[in-house]
Amino acid sequence: MSTFDSNAGAVAPLALVKELGLLDPEVAVLDGMLDGWALQQRARFLKPDSIRRRMSIVRRMVDFANQYPWQWTAAEIEAFIVSLSNGSAPIAVSTARSYLGDLRMFLEYVTDSRYGWSQVCIERFGEAPKQVLDEWNTVVHASEYEGRPGRRPLTYDEVQQLFDAADDRVDRARAQKRKGVLSAHRDAVILKTVYAFGLRRREAWGLDLADLRHNPKVPAFDQFGALMVRWGKSARGGPPRRRTAMLVPEMDWVVPVLRQWLDEVRPRFDPGKHPALWITERRGRLDWRGINAAFVAARDAAGLDPTLDLHCLRHSYVTHLVEFDYPERFVQEQVGHAYAATTAIYTGVSDAYRNTLLRRAISAHQPDLWRTEKGDESP
Repeated sequence: MSTFDSNAGAVAPLALVKELGLLDPEVAVLDGMLDGWALQQRARFLKPDSIRRRMSIVRRMVDFANQYPWQWTAAEIEAFIVSLSNGSAPIAVSTARSYLGDLRMFLEYVTDSRYGWSQVCIERFGEAPKQVLDEWNTVVHASEYEGRPGRRPLTYDEVQQLFDAADDRVDRARAQKRKGVLSAHRDAVILKTVYAFGLRRREAWGLDLADLRHNPKVPAFDQFGALMVRWGKSARGGPPRRRTAMLVPEMDWVVPVLRQWLDEVRPRFDPGKHPALWITERRGRLDWRGINAAFVAARDAAGLDPTLDLHCLRHSYVTHLVEFDYPERFVQEQVGHAYAATTAIYTGVSDAYRNTLLRRAISAHQPDLWRTEKGDESP
């Protein structure tokens, strides 16, 4: 087991090789490489989960090829990726790119003369690791969006169906006088909050009572005029990004929903001084899986497409803000996107909205061109 996996602390990789090399030199060198690479990534403040995932890909490649990194060839790595793409659960193109990128970064580390691994391998095994991956044999990022086709914005009717199903779960639990009334109510409020503010799962998970903010410009929204989002998506090893998500007038229906949650429902969980907005029956913070489960239960009860997931509510929020005619920059700031292109990927405006835009353009240039039917006013 490597020192990284055992959390035994950072050990200089070359010292590890010297200490264990007499027992099993190949395994010792591989472990030393991985520990050294993990140390390099921790020094760049990369997330532990990302580091573990990269370590896992390297070990999976070793197991597949039955070869150590100093023996790898381009053909062996290509065969590894092909095996993953042809299995019973084939990986997506974006996943293949990620795996190849991880292996490429690992090879950049072990072939860098500053870390001395080439010299160690030549002395012990007579061959050194080589960088066998480049733009020629890695997956090109040819499309801005490569997510699952099923991940799409919900229509207005689908959003309503989802919320109705979540509310029905509360009513059924209450009518049957069984446990779960409070948790079902909490789950319904979470889904509505995620949509009303365009939150990611982790952002919703990390909300505390102190993150509820007044908007002095809109006193009618009470303390729900804005959310301080402290657990936004980080980038390049940085800390979670923060932003303030303002409540827009079209989503003001969430104000009484949150007011009831704070005044009537949350206190019944007996949370004491716990700061979390979403509390479990055990007086702890609701975890990510609980938030996902809330969406799945409501989605299935509503009979919606099973490929839809919680993140689709965020896509819906972006799309609907665009359809409400909010400026692109405002929408971008609301959801915490660094680039406008990312916001554009989330947007899937309806045919009705596109016809509205088309009508406006025709009205400005050729007002007689728009087809007017009974009950349809001319532009």
